[in-house]
Amino acid sequence: MPRLAPPTAEGLRRDPLPLRGRTALVTGASRRGGIGYAVARRLAAYGAGVYLHHHVPHDADMPWGADRPEEVRAGVRAVLGDPDAPVADGPADLSDPAAPAELIARAAEALSGRLDILVVNHALSGSDGTLDTIDTAMLDAHWAVDTRSVLLLVQAYARLRAAMPPGGPGGRVVMMTSGQDIAGGMPGEIAYALQKGALASITRSLATALAEQAVTVNTVNPGPVDTDYLTGDAYEAVAARFPAGRWGMPDDPARLIAWLATDEAAWITGQVIDSEGGFRR
Repeated sequence: MPRLAPPTAEGLRRDPLPLRGRTALVTGASRRGGIGYAVARRLAAYGAGVYLHHHVPHDADMPWGADRPEEVRAGVRAVLGDPDAPVADGPADLSDPAAPAELIARAAEALSGRLDILVVNHALSGSDGTLDTIDTAMLDAHWAVDTRSVLLLVQAYARLRAAMPPGGPGGRVVMMTSGQDIAGGMPGEIAYALQKGALASITRSLATALAEQAVTVNTVNPGPVDTDYLTGDAYEAVAARFPAGRWGMPDDPARLIAWLATDEAAWITGQVIDSEGGFRR
């Protein structure tokens, strides 16, 4: 059985740009108040080239509104750890079954033909309800965006990786879930909870399927994060349930996700990781 040699002193020194030369696609990076934007900034700060996916019509219909893509792109470019790393962006309506493969191809083309890291952050907001109020349209809409598109993105990513020249760094896939399996669940968002639960359940199977390609697959539950969707007394009530007395901020899960993309996390795969700051449910 092969054994790895212990790391050398040089190998133990931390590279300030651990993702230099690597490339990443981050989905759901439409606005500067969101987790996708925070993840993209962290990856860029670590030296990665980044492609930002956005679907502005979705956020424009939400109470928080949408940012202009050029503003999001500029904010990511401002923290580039490697000035030669590219930052690009493009739209995709991931409810379209053809869109995931097209997005992977466009991102790879914009990032010198390769894609090392896939962070699947997008999700459908709204169009949901309780067990008594959900209907087939709600279930189908969340299936299409929150689950089907994620699996199709991973499939297209795996096919791209298989066609890339051998060698180079291992790949990374990070998906997002929402703590729907933790105490209390999400009884007011049945369709969303169902589809996010499917991602948690498929994590280990995807990790096994992609292990031969040296790709790790993990899923992060960021817990309640302040992405500008709640205010007033309800906001304060949630904050009081954190031991630190504050909400999670977008950069809290972003730090974990960026670390999972580095070589330091190469031995972690098939895991659903809660990053909730001790939130009391």
